[in-house]
Amino acid sequence: MKTLVPALIRREPYWYKIPIWKDVTETEFLDYSWQIANTVQGKEKLVRFLHTILPEEIPYDEDAPEPLRHIRTRDVFIQDVLNGISLAPMSIRITPHILSVIDWTKPLSDPVRRQFIPLKSSFVKDHPKLQLDSLNETGDSPTPGLVHRYRDKALFLAVSVCPVYCRFCTRSYSVGGPTEELSSKRSFSPTRRRWERMFEYIERTPQLSDIVVSGGDSYYVPPEHLSSITERLLSIPHIRRIRIASKGLAVCPSRILTPEDAWTQAIIDISATARRLGKSVALHTHFNHPAEMTWITRLAAQKLYEEGVVVRNQTVLLRGVNDNAETMGLLIRMLADNNIMPYYVYQGDMVSGVEDLRTPLSTILEIERHIRGSIAGFATPNFVVDLPGGGGKRLAASYDTYDRSTGLSTYIIPGKNGGKDRVYEYHDPL
Repeated sequence: MKTLVPALIRREPYWYKIPIWKDVTETEFLDYSWQIANTVQGKEKLVRFLHTILPEEIPYDEDAPEPLRHIRTRDVFIQDVLNGISLAPMSIRITPHILSVIDWTKPLSDPVRRQFIPLKSSFVKDHPKLQLDSLNETGDSPTPGLVHRYRDKALFLAVSVCPVYCRFCTRSYSVGGPTEELSSKRSFSPTRRRWERMFEYIERTPQLSDIVVSGGDSYYVPPEHLSSITERLLSIPHIRRIRIASKGLAVCPSRILTPEDAWTQAIIDISATARRLGKSVALHTHFNHPAEMTWITRLAAQKLYEEGVVVRNQTVLLRGVNDNAETMGLLIRMLADNNIMPYYVYQGDMVSGVEDLRTPLSTILEIERHIRGSIAGFATPNFVVDLPGGGGKRLAASYDTYDRSTGLSTYIIPGKNGGKDRVYEYHDPL
């Protein structure tokens, strides 16, 4: 783990490890337009990339999961990827930054690769209780793209696209393009007509005070639209807090440093406007592993910090990525050291097609047991379960019952408006 830290300090061209980018200058790599132009999207481009980066013979990897140890050649690796893509709920889109932080000498076990590039041989059987829309967001939507589950908070889904597509996305029912497994998705197109219906609902619902602008990813909301959305929300008297959700800082941090790109300035201006109004705007990002953070990340985070932008992080607990106290503790400390507040660590959602990444509830409980008390309280995230069926976020350790032999945990949620309490279930992987 200690070898990861210098990547944050030394201004090294870490993308030189990628043969096709060994002549790319720092200026070019930092340019957001270059990042977009060289993003790998779709299986054909991914296959071409893998041919350039993988040796003909894959070195033996003692850290590789047992089901992957038969993969010893480039051709077998690529075929396994194609087989995985054919069954995956998410399509392929990966930025140069992410491709450059993957350890391609150990592609079978690398924790960053596991998040974005599927290998069919690692797949495990879905639990029968899994669903695509596991959190029942569709059922909690009074109008398309607006999820109103908590009394005072709503989720404003502005777009259905992201700078990268995570295999484990909880919104695979709507995010990204169609796949072989999912021929159609409930896409939320960025139209003013749809947004207007969402604004109208928010305006006539005075108990709402907190709006999360997400998608997809707010990185793909044009800056002028992001400004208009947040200005409209700030103009509503009962809206006091806005959270802008974007994985951009984690997967394409150079955009924050690109002077001519207007998205970052929009975030800075929105944050300043909210402070003048006595309201708050925060950027919520999503790092899962220390290797995702480089010196570019550090500079981008510092710029946001100097400009007064509050940044919080939400991590998802993933098998083979961050499912031990050492990795999670290092990630939390690196976030805090870069003025990114460690906000949540999520238990993996019960989403179809990614069971090889989900851990049992006992894992998050054990990690929290080791971390809580070893890191300053204000820098310790909440370890939570977002309950299937729309039960909302609950502290993982607040379960009512947990039978480790069957993998079934239950959480009792107080009834709304005097109604009966409701029991929600979470199931460990089979």
